Amino acid sequence: MDDGFWVFGYGSLMWAPEFPVAESVIAQADGWRRSFCLRSVTYRGTEACPGLVLGLEPHPGRDCTGLALRVENALWPEVIDAIRARELVTQAYREMLLPLALADGRRVRGLTYVMRPGHGQYAGGLSLDEQAAIIALACGGRGPNADYLYNTVAHLADLGIPDDDLADLAARVRALRGAAA
Repeated sequence: MDDGFWVFGYGSLMWAPEFPVAESVIAQADGWRRSFCLRSVTYRGTEACPGLVLGLEPHPGRDCTGLALRVENALWPEVIDAIRARELVTQAYREMLLPLALADGRRVRGLTYVMRPGHGQYAGGLSLDEQAAIIALACGGRGPNADYLYNTVAHLADLGIPDDDLADLAARVRALRGAAA
């Protein structure tokens, strides 16, 4: 059997992996949390008007639920090159293998992109209002920053993964964008 390699998606990799996925399973990374802590200067913002995208940060006592995406062995060399080109464009993330608990009871190690808090693009500790103000205005090479947030929230809801902080943030961004229209 081709066990393949696993990638943990907690943001856009869940809804736009851009590589062939042999299997997708809800998964949990213990001791981590997703947060809008990375200033995006390429995909969802620019140098002049940075956006915010999700990063994974250590947080004892919390967990991050997302998707474990299995890639077949034969495709791994091509897929890992594509993922690295996408995720490591500014070196704000570091690549790690994290233990994941799959919803079906299996335990695997998944390739994960974790925020580097010492990186110049790190934006941890912003309030939800500060995050909303940035996300409502920013736009980059992959489109409006708000779309990234909305897609992530919608995909989490479709999967039955609650994230009240992101849902609250999305409501704040919608309010700001509605007020600007």
